[in-house]
Amino acid sequence: MTELQIESMWTEGRRCPLGLDATAPMLGWTFASSRSPSRAQSAYRILVATSEERLADGRPDVWDSGKRAGSGHAAIAYEGAELEARRRYYWQVTVWDEQNRSSDSPVSWWETGMLRGGRWIGRWIGGAPEGDLPLFRRSFRIEKPVRRARAYISGLGHYELRLNGVKVGDYELDPGWTDYDKTVLYTVYDITDSLAQGENALGILLGNGFYHVEGGRYTKFKDSYGAPRCLADLVVDYADGTSETIGTDRSWRTASGPLAFSCIYGGEDYDAGREPHGWDRPGFAEGVDWSGAAEVEAPSGELVAQPAPPVRVMERLTPVSVTEPKPGVFVVDLGRNFSGWAEIAVSGSRGATVKLVPAELLTDEGLANQKWTGSPYEWNYTLKGEGTECWRPRFTYYGFRYVQIEGVEAVAPEDGSLDRRGRPLLHRIEGQMIYPDIRTTGSFRCSDDRLNRIHEIIDRAILSNMKSVLTDCPHREKLGWLEQVHLMGPSMMFNYDIEALLMKVLADIADAQQPDGLIPTTAPEYVVFREPWDVFRHAAAWGGAFVLAAWELLQRYGNAGVLQRHYDSMRRYIDYLTATADGHILRDGLGDWYDVGPKGPGFSQNTPVPLAETAIYYKLTVVMQSIAVQLGLEGDRDVYARLADSIKAAFNREFFDERTALYAEGSDAALAMPLAIGLAPDVHRDALFARLVRNIEERGDRTTSGDVGHRYVLLALARGGRADLIYRMTRSTDTPGYGYQIANGATTLTEAWNGPTVGKSQNHFMLGHLEEWLYAGLAGLDYRYRPETGRFAVTVKPTVVGDVRWAEARHKLRSGLSSVRWERGEGRELSVAVEIPVNADGFIHIPASGPDAVAVTGDGARFVGYEEGCAVYRTGSGAFTFTRSGSA
Repeated sequence: MTELQIESMWTEGRRCPLGLDATAPMLGWTFASSRSPSRAQSAYRILVATSEERLADGRPDVWDSGKRAGSGHAAIAYEGAELEARRRYYWQVTVWDEQNRSSDSPVSWWETGMLRGGRWIGRWIGGAPEGDLPLFRRSFRIEKPVRRARAYISGLGHYELRLNGVKVGDYELDPGWTDYDKTVLYTVYDITDSLAQGENALGILLGNGFYHVEGGRYTKFKDSYGAPRCLADLVVDYADGTSETIGTDRSWRTASGPLAFSCIYGGEDYDAGREPHGWDRPGFAEGVDWSGAAEVEAPSGELVAQPAPPVRVMERLTPVSVTEPKPGVFVVDLGRNFSGWAEIAVSGSRGATVKLVPAELLTDEGLANQKWTGSPYEWNYTLKGEGTECWRPRFTYYGFRYVQIEGVEAVAPEDGSLDRRGRPLLHRIEGQMIYPDIRTTGSFRCSDDRLNRIHEIIDRAILSNMKSVLTDCPHREKLGWLEQVHLMGPSMMFNYDIEALLMKVLADIADAQQPDGLIPTTAPEYVVFREPWDVFRHAAAWGGAFVLAAWELLQRYGNAGVLQRHYDSMRRYIDYLTATADGHILRDGLGDWYDVGPKGPGFSQNTPVPLAETAIYYKLTVVMQSIAVQLGLEGDRDVYARLADSIKAAFNREFFDERTALYAEGSDAALAMPLAIGLAPDVHRDALFARLVRNIEERGDRTTSGDVGHRYVLLALARGGRADLIYRMTRSTDTPGYGYQIANGATTLTEAWNGPTVGKSQNHFMLGHLEEWLYAGLAGLDYRYRPETGRFAVTVKPTVVGDVRWAEARHKLRSGLSSVRWERGEGRELSVAVEIPVNADGFIHIPASGPDAVAVTGDGARFVGYEEGCAVYRTGSGAFTFTRSGSA
């Protein structure tokens, strides 16, 4: 048996972040897999220093935590000396195992940003108040050897930074979206190796983004925080110990750029003929159209280093077919729906324009159909007429599968000449999918291909709607509707490491909170819904994401820091709900949005809005009790306990009919939410559950639940032992349902249950709650962080259902890799292979008549009882196989 090995190290949920403004960052580490049984951490010691040499010599000059007993490893708050701006800090942890043997981690680091202080040398600059979007440039000289160099930049709405003719980094749509009156994000780049001795040139392009939505084509809304502007500091540290800062100011030069139109909602137009050749390179000769940049007013928001992973081009799609539905109009099918843009390579005459119209669907004539996604949206590229030109949009994106192309010959002839109509030639088109550069942490597969395909369309919708916020759709709205954040939180977390992204989302929610405590339904709140549409602003199932997502960060990542950071704001939100409630009932909101009824998808049709809203209100108060306990606020815990009891009593008086044993009219959501959330009286739970099952079965295994209610329908059925019904509901190809979407050609999850045929958005993840069941239910892999032990508890409870012959899931949680694979054999034989990560506890449930029917391979599995038809084993870390005999 070897000592513990540390595989990964985390600072604020990221690996080696460059530019961090947290003054007390949370530090954590992940263990390498070990086949040895019951490996655990018994103590740790964190060292932080200003150099690797100090760590190597055992002379940390910033923080020495000392040896601390315990298993904690997920998010340990830094407690050392005050951090300095623009400095790299190196850190290392020593861990002791269960036998008190120590081992050291690799050295990791984080680098601070400006630390929210007034340390910027540069000034905000802008271009001409009217006209095309500006370019900015500045030449400078490097005459000495460079030790390191950093670029700190914020460009609003978005920017592209260029150095010596090359884009700096590969981030897209930077900085992330925020309420710019509250928070403005900046990014840090390491440009040490990009500088040259002698003359260098910096260039900046700006796009409007959400900062300045002026319209001109399709817009969800029109509003502006001001004209585009930017701020940058280039800090060069020389080998001789001196430093130089080149900041944006009046000395920068500006001119109108080739970007004639840029709208986050309407698209982008680029005239390459107006691009000054070499403008971002040394030696550029400025013409009369260049002038000094204007120093402009700074945005109101506080400058903060961007906390979330950067958005990048993460996938590239090539055409699967090209059609010509009308003469000279070509339609490219990229094979599946996604969010991003198209990149083209074309050649042709100067001034010729290529028009690209992306779309999710096609009309009956085979043309781009933007009926449900915001129209008109288009990209236009005007050629400069110099060989083969490659172009793609910079500051806007769309959700699409098809691209309609006008103004080109679709396929270039072998001799490369223009066709007789004189149109440009399209040499190549590629779809580029953008989303944050997040780590994939999970995978799911099973023997049922339809279930695998449903998993895939949910996953693609999740990724398509991940940017710097979690959007509802990547075209029509692009807004951060908040109900998805908590209802789909576990589903996202099974697949991806979104800790840092969720911390940014919580900061957005905090910024969106109103003086009276209201949390609106979207954050950042770019659209303020006024009467009579204010129902779209104050729904508890949306605003409640503030509390529920923060709690989920503790449950899934061991991150208690966000609870401390946002507790006062969460408390104000509960106070707001309590003040607006009528006898502890929330009378207004959106309820079970997009449920299934005769009127088509939209407003809740089957379940009273107050029932769904009040059920969430109760859930929030229960979670607030747990948060108060976690933070040691016993008085608040008692307050929320009493409030929860009052809400529960009022809820049952208002909605429950003891005579019929029904909530309201007995819709699926009306029955499932009280069951899953804990509002239903114990004496009536069986009757309520039976009615829920009967409802669904009498409709031919179909549910009527919507955006909010469906997660609770799945939870209620799974906890009630009716996974067989979930399985049949899921696989059914009748409307509404997941199987119906697959049968009708969906390649991403759609907004409506019958989206492929009813229309609406073809790329929403709000109904993807099944993903949670595929991992935790069917495959049987779930996990929770236990603050009282500092360890993760991994639960394995396979669901053998229907015709599924095998299922497997893997997830890399903060302690390490967990996995399960179960497989049926002959008769009732069942084999379940399990891996529990180091420093975690396993709770294994094997469907069996008792322990005598189960053979166990692997050391350290202990039978602890029999529960709900399962033999239950407790384990430490290690690999185990549980085999149920065919005769059991």
